[in-house]
Formats: sequence, structure tokens, C-alpha cells
Amino acid sequence: MKLASYELGDRRSVGIVLGDRIIDVRSLDASAPSVMRELVAWPTERLQGLEQAATQVDVDTSAPLAEVTLLPVVPDPHAIWCAALSYLSHVQEGGDRPVPDFPVFFLRLPDSQVGHGQRMLVPAVSEQLDYEGELAVIIGRGGRHIAPEDARQHIAGYACYNEGSVRDWQRHTSQITPGKNFADSGAFGPWLVTADEFGDPYEHTMITRLNGEVMQSARISELLFRIEDMVSYLSTIHRLEPGDVIVTGTSGGVGIRRDPVVFLRPGDVVEVEIDGIGTLRNPVAAEEAPHARRPVPRSA
Repeated sequence: MKLASYELGDRRSVGIVLGDRIIDVRSLDASAPSVMRELVAWPTERLQGLEQAATQVDVDTSAPLAEVTLLPVVPDPHAIWCAALSYLSHVQEGGDRPVPDFPVFFLRLPDSQVGHGQRMLVPAVSEQLDYEGELAVIIGRGGRHIAPEDARQHIAGYACYNEGSVRDWQRHTSQITPGKNFADSGAFGPWLVTADEFGDPYEHTMITRLNGEVMQSARISELLFRIEDMVSYLSTIHRLEPGDVIVTGTSGGVGIRRDPVVFLRPGDVVEVEIDGIGTLRNPVAAEEAPHARRPVPRSA
């Protein structure tokens, strides 16, 4: 089943995607929540009931996908945990970092992301917005100290993620978080594919394209740390909540490591495709901020 957060007019809700149409879950069950982080916490049987009901509705109950605005899959998660250095190809292309012994994570703000079809913005204070195609894991059942062997029971589903990174700001200090949180610099979508439909994540392939050219290509099985271990590791730090997002990291081929370097420019179109999910596609635009100023380093 494909679940999407969307906006139609002045109304936001969650819908089931069937072909080129979307069905509001509240039209199928009046008690259904209108936000994704609450819906993914529903028991499997109730979600399956929604899916079955969706296949039996009249076309007038649904809306064309082309007429709605798709939002980030989970617009308001409790936490977005992003993994760094989780593919060997990405570690090796950097050349200056050792292979990590433990997963490396940083946090991302919900307002730094957009949905499928929405614009990713090149910040007014930088020309170094880079793409990073990644697999996102959405938690459905919360928990603390989750054992790796139990981790899949806590996963609601999967989505595509473009973990856009402003490279010069990322390198201002050893803390990379600033460069990972510019407004509208990342993308999350187009929808969540439930874990039962997606199947074994390690059987899937991830591709990033820029203006139709393949820039990254990797199998999820190439992850240095298994998804189950990431879930367990994070739940040891802090309780995972329904709707939490784990962005599992990017492979080799990022723009800053190319010769010559490749950064996103206004007018570009960047895509992240994962078989079994679909394609997250976003145009790139310049941020309109006439009063923005670049920071000046402190004098020695």
C-alpha cells in the first residue's frame, strides 16, 4: 500500500495512492487520523482494512494526483535521524575519513524538507547545494532498546529521500548539522510504501539522476550498517516514536566529490528512484532572500 501526505485546497490529510489517484483515508474510515505519524501507528489489521476499502470506492471519492500537492511523507515527525558515511563507496570517495565502527547520525529539522514535485532551494548564501539520494525508513511502532532481530516489527514503511547538503556550511566546523538544515533543501517522498509491500529492503536498488543523467547507483544491500542495527542503535539513545524517520545514508557519486564538482543549480531537476517505491522528483530554484548576508569568519 502507498500512503501519502497531501494538500488539496486548504485541507491537509493522508491518502492511499492507487494508480494516478489518491483517496482520503477519512473517506474510508471517519476515525482515521489526518496526519501520517498517527496513521502509521495504527494496527496492521486496521491499515489493511483501509486498503481493502480503497479498492472498492467509486472514482468520485478520489482525487487525481495531478491536482494535489504532495507533502513530505511525514511532515511533522518527532525526529529525523540521518545517517552519514553508511556506504563504503561514499566513505572512499571522500578519502579523508576512516570507515566508521558505529553508525554516524545527525538530526534534521522537518521544515528543511519538501515533498515530491516541490522546489528544493539553493540558499541565497551558498552555491554549493548537493544531492544525496537515500532510502528513508518510517517507524510505525515506537520503542526503546529495540533488539535488531525485532526491528522490522517497528517499521511502517519506506520512502525516497534527497538529503540535500549545503557543503560549504557543512564544513564551517566539525559539526555538519548547519549544512544539513537549510530551509527547503531536502526532499522526502513521493509516498510511503508499507513494509509488507516493499519486502526485503536489501533486494532493492537506489538511483539518483540530475537532469536525466545517473549520478549515483547502489544496492541497499551495500549499507555498512544494516537497517535493523540502525533502528536498534537509535532506540538505545532515545525512544523511537511512530512517524520518526531514519534516513539511511547516501552512496558514492555525490557532487562535491566529482571532478569537476557538480552542485544543484536553479532550473535543474533532481530525481531519486528506488525500485518498489517510485521516483522522488524535484525542480531546483534559487532562494529569494534579498537581505541575506554571508557570514564573515572570525579574525585570528
